[in-house]
Amino acid sequence: MAEYGANTPVLVGVGAVQQNIDDHTCALEPVALMEQALRDAAVDAGSMQLLSLADEILVPKSLWSYTDPGRLLATALGAHSATTLLAEFGVLQQTLLTRACQRIIDGDADVMLVTGGEARFRALCASKAGTDAFETPQNAVEPDITLRPQDEMWSSVESDSGLGMPVGYYAILDSALRYKQGLSVEQHRDQMASMYARLSEIAADNPDAWSDQAVSAAHIREHSAANRMLAFPYTKLHNSQWNVDQAAGLIVCSVGVAETLGIERRKWVFPQAFTESNFMSVVASRKDLGGSLGFRFAGQVAMDLAGVDFNDIRFCELYSCFPYAVRVQLEEFGLDLNRDVSVTGGMTFGGGPLNNFAFQATVKMAQLLRKNPAEIGLVTTVSGLSTKQACALWSTNPGVKDWTCADVTDQVCQQSDVCEVVSNYSGKGSVAGYTVLHQGSDPWRAVAVFDLPGSQRTVAYSEDPAMMEVMMTQECCGLSYYVTAGRFQ
Repeated sequence: MAEYGANTPVLVGVGAVQQNIDDHTCALEPVALMEQALRDAAVDAGSMQLLSLADEILVPKSLWSYTDPGRLLATALGAHSATTLLAEFGVLQQTLLTRACQRIIDGDADVMLVTGGEARFRALCASKAGTDAFETPQNAVEPDITLRPQDEMWSSVESDSGLGMPVGYYAILDSALRYKQGLSVEQHRDQMASMYARLSEIAADNPDAWSDQAVSAAHIREHSAANRMLAFPYTKLHNSQWNVDQAAGLIVCSVGVAETLGIERRKWVFPQAFTESNFMSVVASRKDLGGSLGFRFAGQVAMDLAGVDFNDIRFCELYSCFPYAVRVQLEEFGLDLNRDVSVTGGMTFGGGPLNNFAFQATVKMAQLLRKNPAEIGLVTTVSGLSTKQACALWSTNPGVKDWTCADVTDQVCQQSDVCEVVSNYSGKGSVAGYTVLHQGSDPWRAVAVFDLPGSQRTVAYSEDPAMMEVMMTQECCGLSYYVTAGRFQ
């Protein structure tokens, strides 16, 4: 076990807020939920002074209209000298925690507030009432720091085929992983249904989860009026539930500040090791369409840094926006398929506030680790269309060395095989991955990524009902079709 110094970062306060109020006029707006979560985190730490001492307030962008929510929070919390940071979509949620820890260990900051939240359920209730939910207006207010992704997350070739929402992209990735694993279409559907039924059971036992009802595997697996197919083989209950009102607050400070403020040692949770891959490639360009080199590197390096094996970790929260995200982590980390992959119930049942779930999971993980001080907890993060990957290991004890973060982006970039994605191709192509998108209750369009001669790729679609039926009943990865003008037959 390492000895920790005064600048060692430590998570001392955590708070999670959830509201489920049908009357939107009585419900808190997103920034108010974030404020409450940070206040709860300070209460949890036993020191409200942490809020006014904040050097920086870090918030990931979500679907609200604020331009600098950190400034609203700084004013509300009395953190008048704090700088504010906003991370745009496409930036890993863990990157904010990494920055918080790095500034502290470098001696550039003492107290960092990390928060995020969403009130989509409130907005949905307002919409049903024929109005908009009020949000505090901000005009021409910009954060001190803005983090932006370096590259694009999708290509026009993909969007021209009909791909838009993430569910279609993830279903394509999952079909490629299924084919790689040698599973049949039916085995794949059974495996996902079983996994998500277990997540619903975990959520039912979690008082902080959005859903408190366990759901059967049979119901999750099949298309029905209550559980529509969105992108075969994904039904609604395979998808992150973002129509939630949830927020999380995390207070990270130096050991020196924790000792000065008298924060009880039993409250401290150490970040042992973080890893991130920020290499960006569009989905159709990934030669190993069903794999994740980012998670392979991030996982192995995290294990090496902390001197642990993920298989020996009891508490883990594998990012679960869609089944592929969980399944590819199990594959790349070499984990037992039958193990529990969540402590919250996952993003379908625990609740998946957009761009904030990793913070919700970290709150729950910290609470569990305090009750189980011999354990190490793993929280993973995905950004974009399985574009970026990250791992975080936490413990109430410092690790074998002081906190460290390894950015494995360069290794992933160097070893990734990326194909050129072309449009207007005519000729034979072999299916690398595919899905059938649905509109309402009906199949709408089959979309497939095709391997082409010369290591190129393209994306094409078919609206032929017979073709869509075939693609939902048998494995079509590896089969060849004729592609022309963005369509296949």
